[in-house]
Amino acid sequence: MSTQEPVSEPESFTRVEFSLSNAEYPFVGISTIDGCRAALEEILPRSAGSYAEFFEVSGVESERVLEIARTHESAEPTLLDEYESESLFEFRVSRNCPAVFLCERGALPREVYSTDGRGRISAEIPPSEDAGEIVDAFLDSHPDAELRAKREQSSVTPLFGHRQYKRVLSERLTDRQREVFTAAYEAGYYEWPREITADALATELDISTSTLLDHLRSVEQMFVRLFFEPTDR
Repeated sequence: MSTQEPVSEPESFTRVEFSLSNAEYPFVGISTIDGCRAALEEILPRSAGSYAEFFEVSGVESERVLEIARTHESAEPTLLDEYESESLFEFRVSRNCPAVFLCERGALPREVYSTDGRGRISAEIPPSEDAGEIVDAFLDSHPDAELRAKREQSSVTPLFGHRQYKRVLSERLTDRQREVFTAAYEAGYYEWPREITADALATELDISTSTLLDHLRSVEQMFVRLFFEPTDR
């Protein structure tokens, strides 16, 4: 009589979310400007204990961002690129940055953004680390921070930022695919319940329903591939 080995449950990650209100953190201070939003796209270690954080900032002129950031001793700002409604900045920061603090203790920052002078940080803590110790250390070192959520999840979120999605999609999709997908989104095709049918949307775009669905299916498949393929971050 054979016996089966018990199937072990996968170890879970702990996802934590904090809010921050201290404008001394540059990404929080910048977002005190009306309509401004700052979102971290990538963080990389540099020399002498410093880190490079790449933020996408929208809703404010780039010169105004540089002006505010330069008043913070903890950040060295550099404008890297400008687009129609947003800009990409590099901030050279030290270990007192909240995201860096989490990184150096084994947590994986997933979302770091701020609006209206209020910052949010979510991070995933692997099972090899003590989630309770990391949370306590973070709150002790950042007195203005509040723990907003703490929960277990069975897998880690793929490392793929919003900016990378936009860049890769712009490179891989045809102009027509982007046009059809944008029209579908703006018309409410992806709302639930749908605000427009495929037939009605195809009529508006002056194409057949089958052609419309082919375009949308291609875009959707691209999103699925991007979600699962490894990245070079």
